[in-house]
Amino acid sequence: MNDLLDFFDTILWSSILIYLLFGTGIYLTFRLSFIQFRRVRHLFSPALFKPNQDPRGASAWRVLCLSLASRIGTGNLTGVAIAITLGGPGAIFWMWVIALFSMATALIENTLAQIYKGAGERGKFRGGPADYMEKGLGMRWMGILFSFLMVVSCGFVFSALQANSIAQASFHLLHVPHLTTAAILATMTALLISGGIRSVIWLSKWLVPLMAFAYLLLAVWVIGHNIEKLPQVIALVFKSAFGLQEAASGALAYGVTQAITQGMQRGVFASEAGVGSSPNAAAMASVSHPAAMGFNQMFAVFIDTLVICTATALIVLTSGVLDHPDAPFGIRLLQQAITPATGGLSHIALAVLVFSFAFTSIAGNYVYAENNLSFVHNAAPAKRLIFRLLVIVMVFGGCLVELQMLWKLADIFMALMAILNLTALLLLSGIAVKVVKDYERQQRMGKIPVFNPDHYPELRGQLEPGIWDKSPPRR
Repeated sequence: MNDLLDFFDTILWSSILIYLLFGTGIYLTFRLSFIQFRRVRHLFSPALFKPNQDPRGASAWRVLCLSLASRIGTGNLTGVAIAITLGGPGAIFWMWVIALFSMATALIENTLAQIYKGAGERGKFRGGPADYMEKGLGMRWMGILFSFLMVVSCGFVFSALQANSIAQASFHLLHVPHLTTAAILATMTALLISGGIRSVIWLSKWLVPLMAFAYLLLAVWVIGHNIEKLPQVIALVFKSAFGLQEAASGALAYGVTQAITQGMQRGVFASEAGVGSSPNAAAMASVSHPAAMGFNQMFAVFIDTLVICTATALIVLTSGVLDHPDAPFGIRLLQQAITPATGGLSHIALAVLVFSFAFTSIAGNYVYAENNLSFVHNAAPAKRLIFRLLVIVMVFGGCLVELQMLWKLADIFMALMAILNLTALLLLSGIAVKVVKDYERQQRMGKIPVFNPDHYPELRGQLEPGIWDKSPPRR
């Protein structure tokens, strides 16, 4: 089974996804005139998080926290550690590269999600790639296929992966049996998702900023203990990225390939830009202009990959744990890296952080899965209950299965979703770029950008009535 998964994983990532993701990011970066660099200050603008009074949608701040809940998970901890172990320090450079160019992709996909959003249960905003595939491209079959992949991956595979990370951390750091962790985690998941999407958004609003701040404090503390190594670590990242370390040994091509593949895989898994998951959150927001959520989610990519993932990488590399030939793997590598600076508290601190990161990811992924389930069919309470029970079963089972197999499944499903989503957003990039430029034009005029669909004749007949026009909301 592992050999078969390895084969598909290699084909999808080495032959297709690296070029498609990187190419899309570069193409959109040029079309948007390097917007992620020239408008970087706008990402920190309070105007992006100003509450909107429309009761049908969530605030931009809550949507940012929800998307970060899904993004900031095991990919930021064990995923980065695995990337460094398999791809070398150079993997971090390529993780930065894919994140920077993917910010343009995030801008476009989340702007599209806002343009084509609709009204779901109780009139609340909902949407995502499946909706812009159906409304923008007229391809409902494509939306259904994407929704199916989202339900299986976010509802089952990704949740099982995050649960497995909690079980592994609890066992190696606190010596808690896997079965005990499975029972506790499944119970907590059941309690959370029984409250639906609203309870997940509430949890994300409070827990995500707290856990991110706590982890950055830990990173600063650990890196500060090894600050003298920081300059040489930065130099090592750049040298390894281009194979300068391996050139003398004749392993140049392999070293560079591993660095690029591992860096981009982990970068995409962490940031989710281009995969089509974050637009499911972006569509829930109440904003005056679709591009506002595009910038909001560009900021999410910045925080997730360029801040949190970089913190993990610098913790590992400055600690010097990779200098030992018998260095551990995954979460134990991270524990060994922080132990000299934190002493006997390392196992407790890391276990709490892994739990927080992974549990919020389970919660965020559940929201994405339920959102796509409702795209295919408005689920009756009984059907929704069955789906929730299956999610709980996968969380329980994820604590007990092999980690490597889960990583491969996650990579394969992410690749398939990305192929569909990138195809759709490239076909719709013209209207998205036009909307983003309208947002910038209004800002230059000193206005608060407001979206007027009448200015876009190509959208006529594609938007759901009552969402962007002035007609009353549906009841």
